[in-house]
Amino acid sequence: LPDLMIPIAAHQYQQQKVTMGIIKSGKVVVLLQGRYAGRKAVVVKAHEDGSSDRKFSHCIVAGIDRYPRKITKSMDEKKIAKRSLMKPFIKYVNYTHLMPTRYQCDFEEKEKGSLKKVVEDAVKAKQSFTDKEVRGAVRKMFAEKYAGQATAKLSEKKATGLSYFYSKLRF
Repeated sequence: LPDLMIPIAAHQYQQQKVTMGIIKSGKVVVLLQGRYAGRKAVVVKAHEDGSSDRKFSHCIVAGIDRYPRKITKSMDEKKIAKRSLMKPFIKYVNYTHLMPTRYQCDFEEKEKGSLKKVVEDAVKAKQSFTDKEVRGAVRKMFAEKYAGQATAKLSEKKATGLSYFYSKLRF
């Protein structure tokens, strides 16, 4: 949400910060503006008060640009692998360009690391989010979660969030 302008005198306004407590790490959001408009993403890290280089409330999101396609029982392993490929993206997004959903996703893996760790390492190393290693690591993480959806022992809430995240938004 944008900052609210509160009148304090004639032609003078005072800014009041509006907090967005809904958008937290792991929340599934839909992007509303830009190249990835209509795409779903997961919030990796939220900056409610902005940062030194971005003075507005924003967050880092990781999402899917090209979604996995439908798979049937009659398909062989090679075709399933090809249809399961997806194209991820990672970017900074202003809160005003996000629509939060009711779904949550958990990309925290104990033995393999987490999505947050991959993105924070890229930020520390001043790597671009479009860098092959960064996007490759995110793609691998998304693919593992997608493949292990049926066998995963997740809470029902997280499982529905994952199935929603991997399905293309129909509009």
